[in-house]
Amino acid sequence: MTIVRTVYTEANPGLAEGADPVVTEIIRQGLNAAADQMKQSLIRTAFSPIIYEALDFAVAFYDADLCMLAQAPTLPAFMGTLGFCVREAVDGVGGPAALASGDVILYNDPYGTGSHPQDAAMVVPIFHEDVLVGYSAIKAHWLDIGGKDPYCTDTVDVHQEGTIFPGVKLYDAGRLVTDIYRMILANSRMPEMVIGDINAMVAGARTGAEALAALVRRHGLDTFRRSVARMYAHGEALVRAWFERLPDGVYTADSVIDSDGVNQEPIPFGVTVTVDGSSVTVDLTDCPDQVGGPVNCPLPSTVAAVRIAVAFLAGAGEQPNEGHFRPLELVTRLGSLFHPVRPAPCFMYGIPSDHAIELIIRSLAEAVPDSVPAASGGDINALVWWGTREGTGEPWADGAPHPVGQGASRSADGASALMYISESATRFTPAEVWEARNPWRIERLALAADSGGPGRFRGGLGLDLSFRVLEDQYLTSGLARTALAPWGLEGGLPGRPNRLTVEYPDGRAEDFSLKTRVFLPKGAVVHLRTGSGGGYGPPSERDPEAVRADLREGYITPEHARRHYPHAF
Repeated sequence: MTIVRTVYTEANPGLAEGADPVVTEIIRQGLNAAADQMKQSLIRTAFSPIIYEALDFAVAFYDADLCMLAQAPTLPAFMGTLGFCVREAVDGVGGPAALASGDVILYNDPYGTGSHPQDAAMVVPIFHEDVLVGYSAIKAHWLDIGGKDPYCTDTVDVHQEGTIFPGVKLYDAGRLVTDIYRMILANSRMPEMVIGDINAMVAGARTGAEALAALVRRHGLDTFRRSVARMYAHGEALVRAWFERLPDGVYTADSVIDSDGVNQEPIPFGVTVTVDGSSVTVDLTDCPDQVGGPVNCPLPSTVAAVRIAVAFLAGAGEQPNEGHFRPLELVTRLGSLFHPVRPAPCFMYGIPSDHAIELIIRSLAEAVPDSVPAASGGDINALVWWGTREGTGEPWADGAPHPVGQGASRSADGASALMYISESATRFTPAEVWEARNPWRIERLALAADSGGPGRFRGGLGLDLSFRVLEDQYLTSGLARTALAPWGLEGGLPGRPNRLTVEYPDGRAEDFSLKTRVFLPKGAVVHLRTGSGGGYGPPSERDPEAVRADLREGYITPEHARRHYPHAF
């Protein structure tokens, strides 16, 4: 058994000494603004609604030591993986010595990105007076890159999941490498959309690179590096101060994943969090060996899950940088669910990653009850649709995550219908956009009454959505947490799990969780019921006026109120 420890260390000890605090803050905010500029460039030029509407991407800067300088508020699940993407992309083309101004590197190997091949990264090296000072990086979801299906829940090895580009120059010193460009076109069912998004990613990464280079020119390289070191030290101190307030100890939690998408057996796993002074160790070795279906989670996404959980608890609402994660140590087991080895399939890597985030947070409920909520719907409820348009014969595809209810806390009801924490910077596509672009009609989109877990504070509500299919098409359902109800805390009751039902024109109805290429004939109706949040505290302690307010708003029905809150009558 091979145990792997992933730690974060200070690349240049002592460099922060003498850095001016005012200049440091100016540079920090300049980096954040440059990252946002990169984000806006991508949104305004992308072809696919999954990028420009749902915001299924991440953008960030890294210094020459591959430490994260700044990120724009984009997909948290990608943030913790981008450093791995940059490292592997640069290594793939021969290391830093092989880089030149004008290079753009394409990288989408799942074992370096932590994702499926559709989540591809573009990396641009940034130079100042011929010195490599850092990288701009974008990772975004492409609609299709040659997998067995545009979105897969039943792959049995990584080679079925898409064409892999293991670090190749798409632009070499500013010159387009046409052979790579042609390979991308040849391996996509929707080449025009994918190439449009690639060009947008290149433009965005270059925009970010120019903004960071301008920041270095303005302040000078020495001042920039010293200020960055001080910025990292501040982020580290912030997180360490939070963990120092916790009682030292070992905290555990366990749960179960529905299935691996190929075999239907549930997958139990546990997490152990050890707090020692201002340091924290997350141990995910208590899990099965890598499984036969695509829910294996490569190390970069396991790292991302731990980072998200810590940022949720201790980040104080700041945009994080590398310093925030120096107090962390992650322990994994090579060849396991949370550290698989090639060629294990990993298309649905986000299922264990998302589950781990919530379990890490839950494990600390005893230590910091004021900071830990009950469970949410616990999944992004990804649906991906595709087909050929009846009128034109053109291929089309679309996909999106869907909101869930959030868990109640010790002091408040859970929020209703928000994206799961790993997707918290994404947007819920408006029905009007969906209907304008795709052959559906949205017949219902509403908060689901009675769905929130009862408690002193109730869980947030999930959504009820109904899509009527207007042309024959296919659907891949990426739902997880369909068997496990979102847990309550301190006597709060569970919320409802996620559910997808297809109602066929002949009257049949069938439920799906992880299912690839479901044929939807014209006239079928897809009913998605997203999960809700668990409750916090005994329902008998809920304020009667809060019960009556929920009744007035339609959040609960009279029957639900009398069953769970009889004291309010």
